[in-house]
Amino acid sequence: MSVNVRRLPIQLLPDSSRVITRYFGLGEENRIRDVVGRLLAVPETAVTDLVAKLERDFQPIHPNIDDVFLEHYEAVKHHIPVNGPISDGRRRFIGASFTMEYAIECAALFNPSMVPAIEQENVPPGSVRFVMSLRATGEGHISSIVFRRGLVDATGNVSVDTPSRYSRPLRAIVPADFAKADFIQQLQSLHAWTEHTQATLALLGDRFTRAELSEAIDKIRSLADVSGVSEESNDALLALSQANYRLAVPSGADVTEAVIFPYSDNERRGIEDLRLVRFTDDDGSFHYYGTYTAYNGFQIFPQLLEYPVGQHVEIHMLTGRCAQNKGMALFPRTVHGRYAMVARLDNENLYYMESDHLCVWNEARPLLAPKYPWEVIQIGNCGSPLETEAGWLLLTHGVGPMRQYCIGAALLDLENPCRVIGQTSEPLLVPTGTERFGYVPNVVYSCGGMIHQGMLVLPYAASDLATSVAVIDLKELLGALVPPPSGT
Repeated sequence: MSVNVRRLPIQLLPDSSRVITRYFGLGEENRIRDVVGRLLAVPETAVTDLVAKLERDFQPIHPNIDDVFLEHYEAVKHHIPVNGPISDGRRRFIGASFTMEYAIECAALFNPSMVPAIEQENVPPGSVRFVMSLRATGEGHISSIVFRRGLVDATGNVSVDTPSRYSRPLRAIVPADFAKADFIQQLQSLHAWTEHTQATLALLGDRFTRAELSEAIDKIRSLADVSGVSEESNDALLALSQANYRLAVPSGADVTEAVIFPYSDNERRGIEDLRLVRFTDDDGSFHYYGTYTAYNGFQIFPQLLEYPVGQHVEIHMLTGRCAQNKGMALFPRTVHGRYAMVARLDNENLYYMESDHLCVWNEARPLLAPKYPWEVIQIGNCGSPLETEAGWLLLTHGVGPMRQYCIGAALLDLENPCRVIGQTSEPLLVPTGTERFGYVPNVVYSCGGMIHQGMLVLPYAASDLATSVAVIDLKELLGALVPPPSGT
C-alpha cells in the first residue's frame, strides 16, 4: 500500500553569514610569546584606535565581543612579562588577536529533529509551536548543533521563523571534582581500565579534581618509561574528565541564537545528529533529552543532552556494553518503569534496549534487520519512537543500492516494543530531483519528527546539505503498517 507524502516548499540552506567567535590558538608556546611581544610594542594611542575599530566592525554581529576579547586575553596573559599594569584597551587588543570568527553552517545544515516547544502562548487554535535542532557543518567539517523555531497549523502547514541574527555558543562549565567510582565505571565501559589507569587512580582519593588527576598522571610518568600505550591511557583519563559537563543557558535566551559547539576532547572533531525528544516523567512532568554522537577524529562516543526546563543543559557520556555505534534514540517515556532506547549496535541492524539508569546501557535485544531491497545494506532509526494508539511509530532509514538512503517506518507493540507489528515494504521518502545532489549524494535522512492533529510532520535532510519538511497523514501511514485482520 503506497502512502501519500506531501513535501512542503521549505528549504533551510546553509548560511555562511552565521558566525560565532572562537579562540584562535597558535599552537606553539614560543609563537604565542612572540606575538604577545609584538602586541605589547604597539603604541597605546594606536591600540585605542584599533580597539575602537574592532568594536565598530564586530559588535553588530557579536554584542558581547568585549567579553570575548577579555576571555581570550586571560588564556594568553601568562606570556606577558610583569613590567607594569596593562591597560583595559590593550587587554582587549591582545584578546582580539587571539580571536577568530567561525562560520558554523557554511557547508551544510541538515539532519533535523523536531519537538513541541516549551512556550505555547498566543498560538492560533489547532496549531503548535516547535523547536527544531539541526546539524550545522562549517570549515574543516566540524559539526555543531543549532536550532530553529516555527509553527505547525491545524491543516499541517509548516512555517519556520527567521532566526536571530546572532549566534552564540553556550558556555561550558566543567565539574569541580569527580567521583572515583563513576570514573572507574566509565573507563571500564570505554575499555580503558588498564594497568596504567589503575595505577594512576590508585594515587587519588574517592573524589578528586582535574588538577589532582594531572598531578597523578605526571607522577606515574616519572616512575615509568613513557610509551604509546601509557599516553593513550593518559589521554583517556583527561578526556573523561571533560566528557560530562554543563552548558550555561542565559536567562531569556533566544533558542535560535544558541549553538552547541564541540567542547570536550571526545567532541573535538564534531557533534553529530542530535535526536531530540520531549520526555514525560512518571509523575507527568516533562523535560527534554537528546542523544548525539561525539567524534574526536578517531573514535565515536554516544552522548546524552539533558535539559530540565528552566535550568542549565547537562551533557553526559553514555556508558555500558551497549552504548556504542551511532543513532541511539530514547523513547519519550519509560516502558514498564524502565528507560528504553532504539539503537544500532553493529553496522547493520536495529536493537531494542532497556535500562534502569539513563546513562548506563547493558541490555539489548534484536529488533529489526535489513529485509527489503531499499535497506539491504543497513537499517537505522530516524529519531525517537512516537507514541500512537496503534503502537510505537518508529521512523527508519535504509541504505540500498548506490548507497541511497531512504526513509521508511515500523510499528512496535506499545506494551512489548520488541515486537514489530508492521513495517513499510517500500520507503516513504526517496531522494528525488535536486534532493539527490549535495555534500553526500542520494540521501534523505531525519533525526525525528512529531505528530500533530493526525499528521506526521517530518523534517528531513537532503544529501547532507539542506533541510526540508514533509507531512504524512497518520491514519494512512498506520494503515500501511498494520497488517489487515486475517480473512479480509
